[in-house]
Amino acid sequence: MINLPAAGASEAFVHPALFYRGEADYLAGVGGFVRTALAADEPVLVAVPGPRLDALREDLGVGTTGVTWTDMTHLGRNPGRILAALQDFADRHADRPARIVGEPIWPGRSRAEVLEATRHEALINTAFAGRRATVLCPYDVLGLPAEVVSDARRTHPTLLEDDKALISPEYADASSVCADCDEPLPEPDGGTPWLAYTHGELGEVRAYAEAWARGTDLSAALRGDLVLAVSEAAANSLAHGGGSGALRMWSTAEAGAGAGVGGRSGVVAEIRDGGHLADPLAGRRRPALASVDGGRGLWMIHQLCDLVEIRASDSGLTLRLHMAAS
Repeated sequence: MINLPAAGASEAFVHPALFYRGEADYLAGVGGFVRTALAADEPVLVAVPGPRLDALREDLGVGTTGVTWTDMTHLGRNPGRILAALQDFADRHADRPARIVGEPIWPGRSRAEVLEATRHEALINTAFAGRRATVLCPYDVLGLPAEVVSDARRTHPTLLEDDKALISPEYADASSVCADCDEPLPEPDGGTPWLAYTHGELGEVRAYAEAWARGTDLSAALRGDLVLAVSEAAANSLAHGGGSGALRMWSTAEAGAGAGVGGRSGVVAEIRDGGHLADPLAGRRRPALASVDGGRGLWMIHQLCDLVEIRASDSGLTLRLHMAAS
């Protein structure tokens, strides 16, 4: 088992990537990490995809106390939700160093999901700087594309591979990684129309989104979530995006170029305005209750949608909101 330096009495944050090959390798690395934490009486959160979660629980003992188990395919369906969950766990155990296993990228994730999960991995280093916590991130080097493993070397200061703990020479600043994640958004097929809006027209935006969503495969509950997310995004345009914006919506079943949630059918809403995103963590961490402009709208959008893609440029801000039909 690798002797991993952990955030104990010091204030250092530890964020290693574990490169594993097969289930035995996985159980040895992740299971050893959890056992070490339990022996030190440290709180543990394990957030990994369901099949890996089941294997770990069986290996460690289903009734293992002191471990919070979370299926990452649910928590991390939208990678923008993960960071706040990890921070919430650490906050609940602020008196002790927290040990967290987070596996945000697994085989089968779409390119759009991988980019947002990679952005999440880079921003962990910013969000947890100076905290007593260790976040171990497993990577399936046999099942993931080579470029994903390469990006893991850029987002993690420490690498665990072949029973060795190494400093990553490719580790990069979060801003550099996030900039590389800003790949151009693919255009949907067909002439998708835009709805322009300005002050006093938020009701019209909601009515348009609701009427459009009724013609899709979304359930009534999901339609409600989508309309609320669109409304929050449009309200942000009016308050922070120059006072106006534009909305377009399409079905991923009809426009394959816009699909982004694991290949599932669903809908996409895109909002463009003249705003700017000063804080790359906005919406990814829970805003304070007393906050006036701390990203509450963007936070809500991340909670409602299955994927949120954000692109900032000199001309303004683009939000692409994905909602899967199932």
